[in-house]
Amino acid sequence: MKSLKYLFIGLSLMAINFSNAQVNVNVNIGTPPAWGPVGYNDARYYYLPDLQTYYDVSSSNYIYINNGKWIRARTLPSVYRNYDLYNEYKVVLTDYRGNAPYDNFKTHKVKYGKGYKGKPQKTIGQKPGKGNNKQGKDNGNHGNGNGHGNGKGNGKH
Repeated sequence: MKSLKYLFIGLSLMAINFSNAQVNVNVNIGTPPAWGPVGYNDARYYYLPDLQTYYDVSSSNYIYINNGKWIRARTLPSVYRNYDLYNEYKVVLTDYRGNAPYDNFKTHKVKYGKGYKGKPQKTIGQKPGKGNNKQGKDNGNHGNGNGHGNGKGNGKH
């Protein structure tokens, strides 16, 4: 009976010890866009200085000012729809934890003015049509490779 008591106390202490183990919390805030910068999978917001616009990774929305109000939308305003986000510099807001990054807009606008470029960035994905599209590439090798370049064409076809 006494050994059962010690066994129970030992098991209880082990259970308490395991319950104090470190807990890892993984917050999946969303999938960054292909044009997003590499290395910031846990960031929620980007600030796009040239557009004076924010991007919310968690909701895949752009946040921009329109007629004095901050708007959240899935697409950029029509004036920016053809803007190349792969080449646009993205300021990753790693120090902001809220729902209104535009509360700091005046600071961001001054600190990261239009044309701002920080350290070089690589995008998560490739720009569509660049480097990953083999169709249309021409390496000049047509035929069986036995030609010697001695042909005398007259330039007329």
